[in-house]
Amino acid sequence: MNGGIQPWGRAATFGLGLLALVGGQFAALAALTWWYGSDIAKMPDFTGDGVAIAVVILVSNPVQFAFLALWSRLRGADVRDYLGLTLPRRSDLIVGIAAVIALVVLGDLLSALLGRDVITTFQSDIYRSAAEAGALPLLWLAVVVVAPIGEETLFRGFLFRGWLRGPRDVWPVIVITSLLWSLIHVQYDWYVIGQVFVSGLLLGWMRWATGSTILTIVLHGLINIEGMLESVMAYHG
Repeated sequence: MNGGIQPWGRAATFGLGLLALVGGQFAALAALTWWYGSDIAKMPDFTGDGVAIAVVILVSNPVQFAFLALWSRLRGADVRDYLGLTLPRRSDLIVGIAAVIALVVLGDLLSALLGRDVITTFQSDIYRSAAEAGALPLLWLAVVVVAPIGEETLFRGFLFRGWLRGPRDVWPVIVITSLLWSLIHVQYDWYVIGQVFVSGLLLGWMRWATGSTILTIVLHGLINIEGMLESVMAYHG
């Protein structure tokens, strides 16, 4: 599945991926200090601040992607090939969309059966605060477009490429990348993180089956659109 590309070693892949992630977050913190006009120690809690969350996403993910592109080039590979940025076949896109719809429906049904709200407090807080600040287009762009590109190129792109070496690696890599991806969603409780993990298994399988990270970016974006639409209905309901 590596298409002749000699990826970074497994340990180097993890280290470089972590460096890209941390580099993006530092850039986002710098942007927030400028945004709020104060140093990090004096910044307010922006956990539920939709504008701040949008700024973090819009700054951190492009910086992170730039690092990943650099690591790919340093390995002597074409960035698109290394990160799996190839167009999916129409049939793969249709199957992926159907699978996402089924996953979302089943997830919402399970939440309803367990007596849990479909929308989390974090989602409602960032939507409401962004709406009040007149920054909803910024939040939509960050959540639906930029975040899926950044997260998928890291987890289903760079890490997947570096760790998948043979057929026996497929499910261990899918599981590990899904676990790591779910654990960065610290804004949620363990139930929602579990849902993220299951979504990651689907995305990882689609990445392996099709070889396309562009497909997982699109599917990830659809999952986030569904979450944003739930926020819209809750806000206006």
